[in-house]
Amino acid sequence: MFESLSNRFSDVFDRLKRHGALSEADVDAAMREIRVALLEADVALPVVKDFVNAVREKAVGQDVLRSVSPGQMVVKIVHDHLVATLGTEGTGALNLNAVPPVVVMMVGLQGSGKTTTSAKLARLLNQRERRKVLLASLDVNRPAAQDQLAILAKQVNVPSLPIVALERPVAIAKRALETGRREGYDVVILDTAGRLHIDEPLMQEVAAVRDATQPTETLLVADALTGQDAVTLAKSFAERIGITGIVLTRVDGDSRGGAALSMRAVTHQPIKFMGTGEKLDALEPFHAERIASRILGMGDVVGLVEKAAETIDRDEAEKLAKKLQKGSFDLDDLASQLKQLRKMGGMGGVMGMLPGVNKIKKQLDEANLDESLLKRQEAIISSMTKAERRNPKLLDGSRRRRIAAGSGTTVPEINRLLKQYQDMADMMKRMNKIGKKGLQRHGIQALLPGGGGGFGR
Repeated sequence: MFESLSNRFSDVFDRLKRHGALSEADVDAAMREIRVALLEADVALPVVKDFVNAVREKAVGQDVLRSVSPGQMVVKIVHDHLVATLGTEGTGALNLNAVPPVVVMMVGLQGSGKTTTSAKLARLLNQRERRKVLLASLDVNRPAAQDQLAILAKQVNVPSLPIVALERPVAIAKRALETGRREGYDVVILDTAGRLHIDEPLMQEVAAVRDATQPTETLLVADALTGQDAVTLAKSFAERIGITGIVLTRVDGDSRGGAALSMRAVTHQPIKFMGTGEKLDALEPFHAERIASRILGMGDVVGLVEKAAETIDRDEAEKLAKKLQKGSFDLDDLASQLKQLRKMGGMGGVMGMLPGVNKIKKQLDEANLDESLLKRQEAIISSMTKAERRNPKLLDGSRRRRIAAGSGTTVPEINRLLKQYQDMADMMKRMNKIGKKGLQRHGIQALLPGGGGGFGR
């Protein structure tokens, strides 16, 4: 998401930073490029006008033009306005401060991912917030829609309201609320019906459910690929139903991201969550400041740390740390690291959150990082015996051919994996040899082959 916008902004700012001082003409040229970049990213025209005018007004001020590093000041101004446009609330938190069960109503068009998002949200509230959640499908029009939610509910280990034939949406909603009160649920999530387009029957049905249940949160679920239609969709639901937040789905498939900027600006309601993939754990709280930083190539280190904390097994990490201290890093440990990397979204997911990645994008593209490589490397290690994983020196030519046949790979791939392992093992040994103080004194270059600082030779 935001990839093309991020690349365009990066080019503009690189040029600005090369200037020792900025003139109004420099700022005007940069604003024209930012305007085009936003329009190409499918941001609505009124939103683009407001954004560019607000940034320009500050960027041509004396504080910027006379600043020691005016280019950096313009980047900060754009960053601050991106945060303001995306929503300063941006914590991704639901308002659960109400008498339980708190009703969360999911609305949106058919095909936007409402049902899957309902299950994802239930999982997130159940696992992270320790809330007792009940899922209820109010979609009696789409074939098997209620069955779909029941299946997803089982997959995320959250109860769903039993299905009663021929029951209408308002009656289902009331029954869900009564069940929630009677059985002590903290949250009831209502998955309403959608249509292929906005029409009067859809709005009347959703409004009737709203009036019957008085939801604390009404979340508009919208496909990030919607583009310019996002504004019409958001306006309609905000005016007719009244929404309290937005959930953007398929953000992993949208490189433009204009829907996020447009919908927030039009509805004045925060984007609370974003769906980052098809898996049921792929729902993340939306943090405006972090997204703004990623758009401007500053990365999202906090988000990366949080993702690592969620996916990394603490006991395994401690065991690995002890092994590293003893210098006994083996192929089982490498396999564990590859598995953790895949859980965190693979190389693409991790790289996208690191600062300055835009600047080396060309090199990364040329490196042709294949996400399936992680699975292939895991398969190679799984095809080895325990003895071979503990002692790679046993891997002679015949053993490598056997492993290649067993893992569906080639001997050159096995050779590359073993080289990667050996490089990591050597680095661990150097790290132990120079110690913490040596690393602080000589920096990361001390870990490189040859030592860089007289170590490891």
